[in-house]
Amino acid sequence: MKRLLVWSMIACGGFGQTIQVHGHRGARAMRPENTLPAFEYAIAQGVDALELDMAVTKDNVIVVSHDPVLEAPVCTGPREKAVIHELTLAEVREWDCGAKQNPSFPKQQAVPGTKMPTLEEVFALAPKGKFLFNIETKSFVDKPELTPPPEEFARMVLAAIRKHRLEARVVLQSFDFRTLIAMKKLAPQIKLSALYEGPAKDFVAIGKEAGAGIVSPAAKLVTAEQVKAAHAAGLEVLPWTVNTPEEWERLVNAGVDGIISDDPAALIAWLKAKGKR
Repeated sequence: MKRLLVWSMIACGGFGQTIQVHGHRGARAMRPENTLPAFEYAIAQGVDALELDMAVTKDNVIVVSHDPVLEAPVCTGPREKAVIHELTLAEVREWDCGAKQNPSFPKQQAVPGTKMPTLEEVFALAPKGKFLFNIETKSFVDKPELTPPPEEFARMVLAAIRKHRLEARVVLQSFDFRTLIAMKKLAPQIKLSALYEGPAKDFVAIGKEAGAGIVSPAAKLVTAEQVKAAHAAGLEVLPWTVNTPEEWERLVNAGVDGIISDDPAALIAWLKAKGKR
């Protein structure tokens, strides 16, 4: 079975495999999400991939943000909230995206004065290791005003990838499969990951619909049977977002290829203790 990523083959029953660790939004449990401090922390912990999200400013700069709207507690600024796609990069940089601890993550350390990074600034971290960049196009079918059209978004992302010569180290992920299909037409060598949440659905069907070699479902949807069928079809399975040993255990036993976690350091330590890293 040929893998689309350089990952270890999966052994039957979840035993013997090496699990990739993706730091969700860098390491949201420990540092402000989607910021350079979070990504640098994750790299230092030894993650296999930085997971991050992309938005686009009014002046067509790709920035790293999960939400299309700036608001507390993630970012604080001149007003209560603002739409990124309606602001220039200079205006986005008026917001502090590290000043407040996210109350959902008690171990998160605030880093006041942290500005939202551009995608290019995150790509500039590439020489710090051999990790992948698992980057998400935050694109919304029902809210087209929040982002560029899918084809344009894909072109912009590809230009940044090529500028930094990271074709072999980038995975493009999205819930909006239009951006994945657009990227596949532009650059078939870029690895694609189909994000999915919702009712239970066949993983192979999800991968086929998106034209992706990786299926990235909500963790609760993962079963050993689904993973086995995905592997038989040549697909990777990369669930999100899992932060407890109990769930890590369940997913490892199901045979997944990797896990996206807010606390990648804790996941790495757990995997080492289990002899899986």
